[in-house]
Amino acid sequence: MTGRRCVITGATSGIGEATARALARAGAELTLVCRSPERAEATIARIQDEAPDARVDRIIADLSAQAEIRQAAAELLADPRPIHVLVNNAGVVNIRYSTTVDAIETTFAVNHLAYFLLTRLLLERIQQSPDARIVNVASDAHRFSRMDFDNLGHESDFGWIKVYGQSKLANILFTRELARRLGDGVTVNALHPGGVRTNFGANNAPRLQRVLMTLGRPFLRSPEGGADTAIWLASAPEVAGTTGEYFASRKRRSGTRASRDMEAARRLWEVSERMTGLD
Repeated sequence: MTGRRCVITGATSGIGEATARALARAGAELTLVCRSPERAEATIARIQDEAPDARVDRIIADLSAQAEIRQAAAELLADPRPIHVLVNNAGVVNIRYSTTVDAIETTFAVNHLAYFLLTRLLLERIQQSPDARIVNVASDAHRFSRMDFDNLGHESDFGWIKVYGQSKLANILFTRELARRLGDGVTVNALHPGGVRTNFGANNAPRLQRVLMTLGRPFLRSPEGGADTAIWLASAPEVAGTTGEYFASRKRRSGTRASRDMEAARRLWEVSERMTGLD
């Protein structure tokens, strides 16, 4: 990865940080898109403790706000360096219904629309790099949902598993449609990281769920194990020409029938363009 620049969202903890640390050790230059300046600086310090020669910088943005995503993209594009790899990793789990400053249900806004908008804004720069790659962190939670285009926010029937699953299904459909539109040149793939020992979703979880999450931790993967497939998709020579696929544990997975519905993927693209003002 020496000489290759990777942009990673959600890299201040969990599998995002594990991905960043591994790519830095492999010689990559990193730009971390983070919400908190303090956590960003702490993460950069940890990375440089392991890889003292690593070049790491950060851009601060709250990915629930489309204006901040656009500002982050503008900062990235103002930097003349190429973007060889984009890892869309940032995400949320919300137990209760909420909306963003853009009046969009938060889980869908952060987990899908942030991927969509940031990728689209950076796409021309990414396409200028040889063997450029886009890696989208999805989840097998997509199996618990379907795309309900008439009720994407689920305000009246909110259920966190259903809503989170829908956002992860959207990640896979976005991956497939983007790959179809790009053809050769830039590869784009999605992955399931597995059950991972992180604090993801813990802050919003009710007490019983937090207890169950704690009891289940010994049976879950480490963040490094959860990041393995993302790191592999971002760097491995053997997947240089692979695009539009869904992976788990470095193996292709078919996903659900809903995740292979290319008509739904096309419709999601059009809806996402409208919701982000890219139409």
